[in-house]
Amino acid sequence: MKIMILGSMSFSKEMMAAKAELERLGHVVNLPCDIDLHLGDNNLIDDLEKDLEHCKENQILRRCFNLLSESDAVLLLNYPKNRIDGYVGTSSLMELGIAYHLNKKIFIMNQIPDARTHRWAHEINVMEPVIINKNLNLIK
Repeated sequence: MKIMILGSMSFSKEMMAAKAELERLGHVVNLPCDIDLHLGDNNLIDDLEKDLEHCKENQILRRCFNLLSESDAVLLLNYPKNRIDGYVGTSSLMELGIAYHLNKKIFIMNQIPDARTHRWAHEINVMEPVIINKNLNLIK
């Protein structure tokens, strides 16, 4: 299966590890198109002006959406961030919405928060994702 890995770019190292394991399991994996830049600069994601310039100049959202559209499924890495277990950022939420619209299989690494605490979790639940609880073998 061809899988696009999604998630906060603060999880870029985890994306690389997931990619290696998924490939070992026989999958073809797409990563966000600018992952190498984030691997080399852990602070880019928090420098909003620099990140905005980078994303606009390189059409990052459009390029990532195109990679997503070429995939059979998406895997969202939702590790703890900003004191939220199962964190999902706004870009990831947009990507999940596109994946849902395109009828892609949606897998999520960890449980998402309660929708009463984080409203965006309600929209994710509507998409009926498969929560794999860190077990990449469940991606089929």
